[in-house]
Amino acid sequence: MIKLLILPFFAYLLGSIPWGLVLTRLFTSINIRQEGSGNIGATNVRRVAGTKLGILTLAGDVLKGAVPVWLAVSLTDSNELWAAFYLSLVAFAAFMGHLYPIYMKFKNGGKGVATAAGCFAVISPPALGVAILVFILFVCGFNRVSAASLAAAAVLPVAVWKATGSGVLTGCAAATSVFIGFRHKENIKRLLSGTEPTIWK
Repeated sequence: MIKLLILPFFAYLLGSIPWGLVLTRLFTSINIRQEGSGNIGATNVRRVAGTKLGILTLAGDVLKGAVPVWLAVSLTDSNELWAAFYLSLVAFAAFMGHLYPIYMKFKNGGKGVATAAGCFAVISPPALGVAILVFILFVCGFNRVSAASLAAAAVLPVAVWKATGSGVLTGCAAATSVFIGFRHKENIKRLLSGTEPTIWK
């Protein structure tokens, strides 16, 4: 019971670790919050500090979503309704930690795509697979990570519903999608104006 109560708080604290900021401070002289888009996520890290640190940031952000949700699965019976609520709580705690990290005074968090991917890699691998396929198609078609991220987030709730039939998990996916959209509001403006940076020149 104590583990069940502690895990959502652990998920939030783990989700709050700003891997992009940590890695760029450790291995470069760059202040990632003052370079590029100013975001601490993998896309900006790759653009500003190189592919290697971008990949490491991506891995760290995915794992901080996947690890607590995997722990939640190990503590619950997946056949019980309350388990879906608990998994959603833990996943959303990790996700919100990334968006509003306590270590950065709840400001300057990432956009949540990688951490959400980590969460749903455990909750519903088939649904995440669909979202990743959509992401890849949009990357190839539009050459912009933000457009691909928004498309993947939009399809995620539908994919989760089709894969799990759980209204609770679908609700979690929908809430996650809404927050990802909100965090991309500046990207949306740049996409509409045609000024959003491309992945490849």
